[in-house]
Amino acid sequence: MKNFVLKCLGSLGYVLRYGCIAHCTFEYVGDFVLCSGPSMEPTIFSDDILFTEHISALTYGIKKGDIVIAKCPTNPKQQICKRVVGLSGEKMKTGFSSYERIPIGHVWLQGDNYTNSTDSRSYGPVPIGLIKGRAICKVWPPTRITMLSS
Repeated sequence: MKNFVLKCLGSLGYVLRYGCIAHCTFEYVGDFVLCSGPSMEPTIFSDDILFTEHISALTYGIKKGDIVIAKCPTNPKQQICKRVVGLSGEKMKTGFSSYERIPIGHVWLQGDNYTNSTDSRSYGPVPIGLIKGRAICKVWPPTRITMLSS
């Protein structure tokens, strides 16, 4: 009986150790994201799966043109997938003739499907702290595997 308990505790130790490693990897290095909605078409379609890395977001290495995954500013339980089109200090056109300067610590996010996207044109500049990761490549479906980073 003692051997059985020791083996169970040893196995539990391995499960906890590798569970912690997996958690840290998915939280701080990268993970997979299922995209839904038409806002990034034709670059990314609904139900495409992306591989994202989190190091750029943690080190503030996000650049103009990057596709990012961020918490939605209007609904924190939802994630959004958008392209960075403006950085801190730049002026963005918000209406027919009005412009808005992006404050320090914020970015301007827009979907590639300009006519069918709720983005910074609706909710304004997004704090950099809401960005969770940068999309590296599309991994599903296999017929559309593509690198997304420049």
